[in-house]
Amino acid sequence: MRVVIAGFGTVGQGFAEVLHMKADLFKEPVKIVAAFDSKSYAADADGLDPVALVQRKKDTGSVGPNRLISGTDLLGSVEYDVLVEVSPTDIRTGGEGLKHIRHALKNGKDVITVNKGPLALKFKELNRLAKKKGLILRFEGSVGGAMPIINLCSENLKGEQVRSIRGIFNGTCNFILSRMDTGLPFEQALKEAQQLGYAETDPTYDIEGIDTACKIVILANSIFKRDVTFADVSITGITSVSADAIALAADQDMVIRLIGEVSDTVLEVSPRLVPKGHPLSVSGTLNTARILTDLAGTITISGKGAGRIETASAILSDLMAIMDLRR
Repeated sequence: MRVVIAGFGTVGQGFAEVLHMKADLFKEPVKIVAAFDSKSYAADADGLDPVALVQRKKDTGSVGPNRLISGTDLLGSVEYDVLVEVSPTDIRTGGEGLKHIRHALKNGKDVITVNKGPLALKFKELNRLAKKKGLILRFEGSVGGAMPIINLCSENLKGEQVRSIRGIFNGTCNFILSRMDTGLPFEQALKEAQQLGYAETDPTYDIEGIDTACKIVILANSIFKRDVTFADVSITGITSVSADAIALAADQDMVIRLIGEVSDTVLEVSPRLVPKGHPLSVSGTLNTARILTDLAGTITISGKGAGRIETASAILSDLMAIMDLRR
């Protein structure tokens, strides 16, 4: 199985490391025949050393010695089977990731992505293209990182009617609100999240609910077969959550958490009151979801929503599924 990694930041490097760690799992060799970041690339038809790729990125800031002109041009020049698209998310246009995924599908390649932008904006187009070409498009890591929700709902819960999904899908917001539970002001909790690496220098996508909204759209389209985009989500972030609101919630034995909810009719992200002890009252950076089904009732899942190895674990599961299907 020949793989191209598009994007070699935290998750791309994590996936390369996981391929090395789990090499013994594969019944056939998995070769990284190309990897590229925004400025450079490395390619070798015989396979690149994943450990060397990661080390070069750490040492030089570049994944390879060659200057990248265009990701799609590189994809057109390499023989490969699966594109692993992990470039930075662009929710406004889909960014380079959308171009890479389109190119791969149009040219008969299976795709694994954790890139929320293309899926939140153009899911219907990409899914239709994959089906038309007889290809596999998988994206478990795009929602919840290591928390298995998409494949759980679409594969393990086959025959069930999933009636709704409610959950915490952004660890940064959950960390901030958890720290505010202890009396910390919002600004101080955000600063702490940034210092610990949970929040970006520009935390807008997280604290304004945009990241959670993207994930809700992906769930709506993939699980509920809706045709919606990011623009269809009702979004309220956590910047308006005051210390007084946190204290008032505590007086009622409740906490405030940023909850994303999706069903056949609902598409919403907002801070909500959650009783203490409820599965959605978790603290820290965990992602947690409550899946309401017609037969099994309510199923609760939880896991790390980010991290290089954690998200790479979801990509690995998608890759192994593709290999099983293509065998």
